[in-house]
Amino acid sequence: MLQEGSLYLGTSRNPDDSLNKAEYLALKYGNRHGIVTGATGTGKTVTLQVLAESFSEAGVPVFASDIKGDLSGIAAMGEPKDWITQRAEQIGFTDYAPAEFPVIFWDLYGEKGHRVRTTVAEMGPLLLSRLMNASEAQEGALNIAFKIADEGGLPLMDLKDLQALLTYMAEHATELSSQFGLISKASIATLQRGLLILEQQGAENFFGEPALKVTDIMRTTNDGRGAISILAADKLMMNPRLYATFLLWLLSELFEELPEVGDLDKPKLVFFFDEAHLLFNDAPKVLIERVEQVVRLIRSKGVGVYFVTQNPLDVPETVLAQLGNRVQHALRAYTPREQKAVRTAADTFRPNPAFDCADTITQLGIGEALVSTLEAKGIPSMVERTLIRPPSGKVGPIDDSTRQKVMNLSPVAGQYDIDLDSESAYEILSARAKKAAEAEAAKREAEEKADGGDSAAGRWTLPGFGDEPTETSSGRTTTKRSSGYQRETVIEAAMKSAARSVATSVGRALVRGILGSLRR
Repeated sequence: MLQEGSLYLGTSRNPDDSLNKAEYLALKYGNRHGIVTGATGTGKTVTLQVLAESFSEAGVPVFASDIKGDLSGIAAMGEPKDWITQRAEQIGFTDYAPAEFPVIFWDLYGEKGHRVRTTVAEMGPLLLSRLMNASEAQEGALNIAFKIADEGGLPLMDLKDLQALLTYMAEHATELSSQFGLISKASIATLQRGLLILEQQGAENFFGEPALKVTDIMRTTNDGRGAISILAADKLMMNPRLYATFLLWLLSELFEELPEVGDLDKPKLVFFFDEAHLLFNDAPKVLIERVEQVVRLIRSKGVGVYFVTQNPLDVPETVLAQLGNRVQHALRAYTPREQKAVRTAADTFRPNPAFDCADTITQLGIGEALVSTLEAKGIPSMVERTLIRPPSGKVGPIDDSTRQKVMNLSPVAGQYDIDLDSESAYEILSARAKKAAEAEAAKREAEEKADGGDSAAGRWTLPGFGDEPTETSSGRTTTKRSSGYQRETVIEAAMKSAARSVATSVGRALVRGILGSLRR
């Protein structure tokens, strides 16, 4: 059943349920992207595991997200359960054998895998705006922030760096606006609140150093198998926007860093994007255009992208048109939207005169799918109703001790698990603010010394008040006039205050007496 240069997906069957032929995905077309769709419980995760195992056996590194933890079993030896052996016998898969695969676990929170993070600068203003759900005006302010950072030598590593830069922009908005365009303090304040929300949602774990090197998810083992990088995403899915933004950032990094290689015998990396609808939900047009551009061009870098989602309508048509390899599990058609999804899925396949594609989609069993892959010269094959082969690795999650053992033996163990905090925008701006404060304090001290040092204590009086009595040579006492402001003692001030109070009381009594006599 296994063929050199091809991945065995399963065996198709005829309308009378007799076996038809083995269905393969040609390795040289593995970078032409693909999609795996189907309702919950129809077998999408098992199909994803089969594809990941097959690419790994062919020497192709794989990156996949694990939404529920079920994909982690690929790191453990498979168990020949009844349904697995029965399916292997049913489709004539005589080459089936349990196996375990080389896996590297990753986790943004560092709990179920090695820490994976990037810097704010590498994320860029577009994806960061998406993550913060920023408006157009706020995105403009964020672009200015990145421009100021580039020109001012302010490395943006983590969220506190960006927070410090936004504070600096708010304090110097007037002078910066003349150089970079209008900087609205309201937009800056909104961005600062957005950063606080991101911190509360745990996004601060994603930004920092050491940043992930894309080469570490493109490893192969000594025996020639591709390493399978699995992102633990069960906790990450509590923040769907962060999940989608992270995977899109990783895809963009691959696009920007990898060289052009043209058509190869097999991909350099296969990237599985599970729960793909999260990427496109409420996404601005510019972001969808970015995804379309990356998907269209990244195949020339030797990377295949496979979207995994429930409904083909979750993926925009412009992106869907780029996906040459298709696996469609069962869909339900109870609502008008679901009926439209069935028709859309059926229309994307090359028709097979042996059956009606739209009707068959609603009748597929668990582990059964409509399959169409690219054949010679990149032409889509005729759609076939296919029983998907069983995976060789363990189906279902592994326990924590097994996961930790795999992590300890990982080729990147210890490389990303310790946080670094190098000098960046926060430290630079803090040092500048401290230096400016010290300069201001020195300036004030110099001014006080220039005034004779009298500003530090005492109380000031106007000329003519608080003059000091002096005794002349004749014995007469005269008053020495002050030529400027002078201080008076606490006792003198108290005596004058008491005199003023007495004078005021006497004056009020006289007025009341005069007014009283007038009334009479």
